[in-house]
Amino acid sequence: MKLKVLIPTEVLIDRQVTKVIAEAENGHFCLLPNHIDFVTALVPGILSFTSDKGSEIFVAVDEGILVKCGQEVLVSTLNAIEGNNLETLKQTVAEQFQMLDEKEKLTRSALAQFEASMMRHFKELGHG
Repeated sequence: MKLKVLIPTEVLIDRQVTKVIAEAENGHFCLLPNHIDFVTALVPGILSFTSDKGSEIFVAVDEGILVKCGQEVLVSTLNAIEGNNLETLKQTVAEQFQMLDEKEKLTRSALAQFEASMMRHFKELGHG
């Protein structure tokens, strides 16, 4: 099978695999090359796959959609991080989430300043 993991900015993974394991709202599932076509919503968690060389690789994924059509498995998600080791992947995910939290805080602060500035300008227009 061919696995493609797509995030908004790039194709993160595009390789031949022999097995894909992921998690939907109703639990984990496994896809093999001859399984029927399948579509599901993914929950945040770990997607794993076995490469055509036999190594197991892990991908931390955010919510997303998985589509198996023929010999192709497509995963579309907002965020994904690939790793060969679960402990290393856990640390990387924690660091990425911390960076996202900091960016969100800065964005919220900038938006609040913008809103305050707009309110001042509207108030000045009303008194002018």
